[in-house]
Amino acid sequence: MRIVEAKFMESAQSIVDSPSPDLAEIAFLGRSNVGKSSLLNTLTNHKGLAKSSSTPGKTKLINFFDVTYQTEEKDKFKCRFVDLPGFGYAKVSKSLKKDWDIKLTNFLEKRASLRIFIHLIDARHVNLDIDNSVDDFLHHLKRGDQIIVNAFTKIDKLKQNDLAKLKRDNPDGIFISNLKKRGMQDLERVISDFIFKGIVRD
Repeated sequence: MRIVEAKFMESAQSIVDSPSPDLAEIAFLGRSNVGKSSLLNTLTNHKGLAKSSSTPGKTKLINFFDVTYQTEEKDKFKCRFVDLPGFGYAKVSKSLKKDWDIKLTNFLEKRASLRIFIHLIDARHVNLDIDNSVDDFLHHLKRGDQIIVNAFTKIDKLKQNDLAKLKRDNPDGIFISNLKKRGMQDLERVISDFIFKGIVRD
């Protein structure tokens, strides 16, 4: 299966004003400036679908995108990508950060349609406290019908031996280069296999 269409649906401030949870959803989250918008644009082959800000931490809304997958037999299936605000940007005020944390935590814990958490991690800066905390939090709230995927971005910035070590240390990870479009098919496959398993005919 592959992605053949993606379009912006709407933005929300919290779970309260989010769209109806009528499709399986895949949440993309990561530190500010991890390359989330670029990843979404490359993954969907839709330049400008997700807007990246020149100011890290500026995006404060939850953005929803309707995505269509198609099989080789031309059968189409829909899901929804959810672009969450970046976290961990130092210049965000404490009061605003607290408000974000409450709204995002509530969304992640209570949004029934969330099926996959794609946690984006900068391949050059692994094992940061903030990423480890997010990973622990996701594992704490994960339901039986959900999975967590760690996707390491900017692997083109690594030396080959460092990339090899990263892969050894994270055998279940997805390794991404937006610049060289590496890892996109792997991520696309993980999403489709989990979301549409049992729906797509053999």
